[in-house]
Amino acid sequence: MTSGFKNMIIAVIILPTLLSVSLYAQQQQPVRLNPDDLLLYRDEAGKVSKVQTPSDWQKRRKEIIHGMEKVMGPFPGEDQRVALDVKILEEVKLDKYTRQLITYQSSPGSRTPAYLCIPHSAKDGKKVPAVLCLHPTDNKVGHQVALGLGGREGRQYAAELAERGYVTIAPAYPHLANYWPNLGKLGFVSGTMKAIWDNSRAIDLLESLDYVDLSRGVGAIGHSLGGHNAIYTAVFDPRVSAIVSSCGFDSYRDYYNAAERVWYFGKGWCQIRYMPRMSDYRGKLDEIPFDFPELLGALAPRPVYVNAPLHDSNFRWKSVDQCAESAQPVYELLGAKDKLVIDHPDCDHNFPLEQRNRAYQLFDSVLKD
Repeated sequence: MTSGFKNMIIAVIILPTLLSVSLYAQQQQPVRLNPDDLLLYRDEAGKVSKVQTPSDWQKRRKEIIHGMEKVMGPFPGEDQRVALDVKILEEVKLDKYTRQLITYQSSPGSRTPAYLCIPHSAKDGKKVPAVLCLHPTDNKVGHQVALGLGGREGRQYAAELAERGYVTIAPAYPHLANYWPNLGKLGFVSGTMKAIWDNSRAIDLLESLDYVDLSRGVGAIGHSLGGHNAIYTAVFDPRVSAIVSSCGFDSYRDYYNAAERVWYFGKGWCQIRYMPRMSDYRGKLDEIPFDFPELLGALAPRPVYVNAPLHDSNFRWKSVDQCAESAQPVYELLGAKDKLVIDHPDCDHNFPLEQRNRAYQLFDSVLKD
């Protein structure tokens, strides 16, 4: 029997089996719930029903988190919360606070750099509230931007909040500036999940400080990269009780008007420092298993302030409004109707002083007496 004839026989026998397996797998894939209708959920039997109660919503929320982990990789287990082993590399005393450059052990074999700012008011046994400050994309000075130590103006919220009496911590973001953790070796499939974990561990660090008051939770603020990073972190870490996102998102389906060129591996959201698996959804953005309407809903009933400028070339403000409109029914269901606030300053991809002050007022209302 010739090899060609053998291959033909094998194809005749095997291909129908492979086809039936493929069809079976497709049949087993649950239909993606509408990301713009958050009042739908799937019960244990797989039946799609209308959300009627907060308990129903938690089932939808669980599915949203599962979708995030499908793309980002799993949120690490408690066994990864090793001793923080904080090391102080530099300390500078300023008028109203002391700034420390530190590193902490975020997971076995990984140390994360961060700036920790301690107000002078946090002394003599007095505890003060804290805010996690997440920096925008900057490949030169990285997290120094949040301290006003370089980069563009209007991003120095870690310093400004410290001047207002908050302990602030500003971790570096993976694969920017001088922070290059080996993601694969550490077990992360995305820089996004590594950042979420680093941020959660930064909150652990705040929790360990005897001068920090976390009785009302912790705030999270960020611009651009930091804006969506704050949302992602708050979804996974319930200790975040107030969230500020500046120029941080629009719907994935609207990103750069759904241009295919930004959905290739290494582009846009598909970079290794973000979520490389996003490239799997090029040409089928409706199948991405989570989106920002759902993420905003997953933050409820916590207060959220969103700065979405009218001339932001990265993220479209109209899409932001649509995301918020889709999330609003969840806030109403959970008794938090007015907790999601969207602001549209007449500027470009920026975080003006007026909007920063509104963000700080939100933290004051939630975290202070």
